[in-house]
Amino acid sequence: MVTLDRLINVLGGYGVRPLAVGLSRSAELHSVIVHDPADSATPVGDAVLAVGVRELRRAVDLAVSAKATVVLVHDPADRPGSPAAREAAEVATRNGVAVLLVDAGVSWSQVCGVVYGLVLEGRETESGRGPSDLFALADAIATTVGGQVTVEDRMSRVVAYSSLQQDADPARLDTILGRRVSEPVRRLFEERGVFRHLGTSPEPLFVAPSPEHGLRGRMVAGVRAGRELLGSVWVTCDEPLKGQRLRGLTDGAGAVALHLLRSRVSSDLERQVESELVIQLLEGTPDAASLCGKLGLPPDTFRVVAIQAHADDERHAAVLLAYDRATTGFGWSRAGRSTLFGNTVYTVLPCGEDPAPARAWVAELQRELPGHVRVAAGIGGVCDVTQLPAGKQEADECLALHVTRQGTVPVDYDEAWSEILLQRLRTAARAGRQPRRGPIAELARHDAAHHTRYVPTLRAWLEAQGDLGAASAALDVHPNTVRYRMRRMSELVRLELDDPKTRLALVIALAVAE
Repeated sequence: MVTLDRLINVLGGYGVRPLAVGLSRSAELHSVIVHDPADSATPVGDAVLAVGVRELRRAVDLAVSAKATVVLVHDPADRPGSPAAREAAEVATRNGVAVLLVDAGVSWSQVCGVVYGLVLEGRETESGRGPSDLFALADAIATTVGGQVTVEDRMSRVVAYSSLQQDADPARLDTILGRRVSEPVRRLFEERGVFRHLGTSPEPLFVAPSPEHGLRGRMVAGVRAGRELLGSVWVTCDEPLKGQRLRGLTDGAGAVALHLLRSRVSSDLERQVESELVIQLLEGTPDAASLCGKLGLPPDTFRVVAIQAHADDERHAAVLLAYDRATTGFGWSRAGRSTLFGNTVYTVLPCGEDPAPARAWVAELQRELPGHVRVAAGIGGVCDVTQLPAGKQEADECLALHVTRQGTVPVDYDEAWSEILLQRLRTAARAGRQPRRGPIAELARHDAAHHTRYVPTLRAWLEAQGDLGAASAALDVHPNTVRYRMRRMSELVRLELDDPKTRLALVIALAVAE
């Protein structure tokens, strides 16, 4: 099931535009039918794909006969605004049918894939992405095997669970409440080789109880698509399952695999559409306001967040996992919209003047990642939708600063603007030729030849704004030493320290020389 609004927003990224929307966009779609020109009968369904039909009025009549909510027409002969198109729109509105026009450059196979994926596989659940009846399947498996069931993904995150909680052990309750296996229990499973077994063997495994971890016995079976491990099904039991109960677990794991595969198709499809739209926003487009509407973002101010994730033993897995966590859930349950570009996750986050919500978002994302993953993040300044390309540049610059400050909180543009501006000036200065006989170059050569410390002294004096006491404290020398060095420098080179522009140029030249 998906709403008409969601269908229109997603299809908008594929060049599909509404001609008429004859009812509330919150209407739910549960079924899809494809028009068959060879079949005179019209089946009943919510979304009609008018294959082979180019006349808008005929497509609307088909939708009315099918008692449909929406009809899609590919490259119609009746252009929008023509009398025939206006008449078809009026008939559709009167009968409560939405008409969507598919651009000529989009094939029916693409449209079918999107519509089928959203309507049939896009069911929304409290756990995020995945078919709602996966919870019903967990209940069915629990009835068959006679124990409480939990379905988890490869990262031990809860995807679904059976409803019966009577006599549930503490480990199960913690897993359901935290939406993932707790770290102590996960370490116990690793020590016992449970995850290694799931990765290599199709056979179910009994996990002995561990009272100190609040854990009763468990029977676990891997959920696979071919050789790929998608997740696992866990059953609470005091002894290994046998006979029909064991068969129920293995059959149930196979059924779960089909659900998880369909869920992956749906989520990957939505991620692709979202990613493409976010990239357009970050690159800059005159259609930015419309793209925000397609993404379900409010007409608000934003911040761009740039994130990189690293793990010593995994080349790309960490950043892919960060992207997965940033895009897990549906539009209504996620604050921002994200894309993965190169080795960086970019998220457009509705945010006001205060960067605290963006910092909190990064912290929450990091909590969702395994403990060994290191995260660096940069938060751009507040901007409107037309300024998002500048926000991306600021986020990149803040990210570069955070990489050099590992272990600190994410860097945001509000507090780091001075460092970033100085870095921009460095970059601009390095882009051209530096004067070989300028004061900084001359003093540096003198320092190298005579073991003096004129360049560090000049830097300290400028940073202290001419305060001899502060400069001498920074250099750990007597103020008279600083005074003497400054006098000697003025004899060696032309400094002109009374000129504000010269002082600024010296600061930039010193920054470039760092």
